[in-house]
Amino acid sequence: MAAADGRPRVRRGGRKGVRGVPPGLTHLGPDGAARMVDVAAKAPTLRVAVAEARVSMAPATVRLIRSGASRKGDVLATARIAGIQAAKRTAELVPLCHPVALTDVAVDPRTTRGGVRITATARALDRTGVEMEAMVAASVAALTVYDMIKGHDRGAAIEEVRLLEKTGGRSGPWRRSSG
Repeated sequence: MAAADGRPRVRRGGRKGVRGVPPGLTHLGPDGAARMVDVAAKAPTLRVAVAEARVSMAPATVRLIRSGASRKGDVLATARIAGIQAAKRTAELVPLCHPVALTDVAVDPRTTRGGVRITATARALDRTGVEMEAMVAASVAALTVYDMIKGHDRGAAIEEVRLLEKTGGRSGPWRRSSG
């Protein structure tokens, strides 16, 4: 059945609890099949998301990164560029993500006592959030750190890829509680 504008009427999955589809799963249609969410009716707003990833490693590997003596080059600078590039390609990597017109992506990898902590911030003036862009940036930066140190430290591990905060959109701001 068509709506007044000629577009087919679609029962939306998720939020209202369509039979067989758990509430809140907006990427599932009434039949339970994966679908892209229609964001055409949303107004563009400033969207910001911050995510982090951690790469744990041996203390000697942290010292190697800090010294800049890695055989593959500057680990942190390479991770920063990889994360920025990845954020711009999120819609190609995550099937149901909308392409987003990013206005800024910042990736900040820093050494810690036990490894590298990567913080990624994505910004856009758009109809949908940038949480996935921030998460992809942090994830790919962490993968890049691992790739650049694996010859030195096979025991390194990528840990805690997670969203820290987001602002903008209908649901408003959200911040991970400490702990």
